[in-house]
Amino acid sequence: MNGCEFNFCGEMLAALPTGALWWQSRQILTVSDLHLGKSERIARRGGTLLPPYETQETLSRLEADIAATNPRTVICLGDSFDDLAAAHAARSDVSDWIDRLQAGRNWVWIEGNHDPGPLGFGGTHRFQVNHTPLTFRHIAEPDSSGEISGHFHPKATLHTRGRAISRPAFLFDEARVILPAYGTYTGGLRTTDKALNALMKPDAQAILTGTTMCQIPMRRGQVKRSSTSAR
Repeated sequence: MNGCEFNFCGEMLAALPTGALWWQSRQILTVSDLHLGKSERIARRGGTLLPPYETQETLSRLEADIAATNPRTVICLGDSFDDLAAAHAARSDVSDWIDRLQAGRNWVWIEGNHDPGPLGFGGTHRFQVNHTPLTFRHIAEPDSSGEISGHFHPKATLHTRGRAISRPAFLFDEARVILPAYGTYTGGLRTTDKALNALMKPDAQAILTGTTMCQIPMRRGQVKRSSTSAR
């Protein structure tokens, strides 16, 4: 399937247009920050009413990525639900949908700051999980290496031909990869934010998601040619 390949800790990974990460040699598909049930949580707390379709849209994209890659393992890197109440309030059709996606594969729910407890669905629940040489957790730890994380919802801007294009983005350097938020209604944190700049090394790269993917230096808006095939 189409994607942008990059080498990380001696392993070839592919950033997919949807924001999922594919590790072909281990048959592991990783997604982060689905925030399922966000519209329900906002309505429950008296906020602005949003169209209640983000869960269906997010699960449809995940279903398509699973169908395209046929992973042995799916890792959800935390904040899979917008809060624990949203997980507990999930309708039966959503629960059945998740059950179908989990069938025949290992499914790991990583603990996030929005869903810091058992979700009541199949699969296993972990604070983090190791697949040497990589470690998967929700929030990046400053002194770690070989780390795959999410949480920050990074968003990069490409300046080209007098206009700016902003999209959710993968960030990576020699020590870590930070995934974009996979869910609908999730927003993003710009790569100029000091929290991301404190974590990422000066030569960090950003891969913008979307139909036409591109890789750029995280701290500059100049295009860098990149692979567009994930085998």
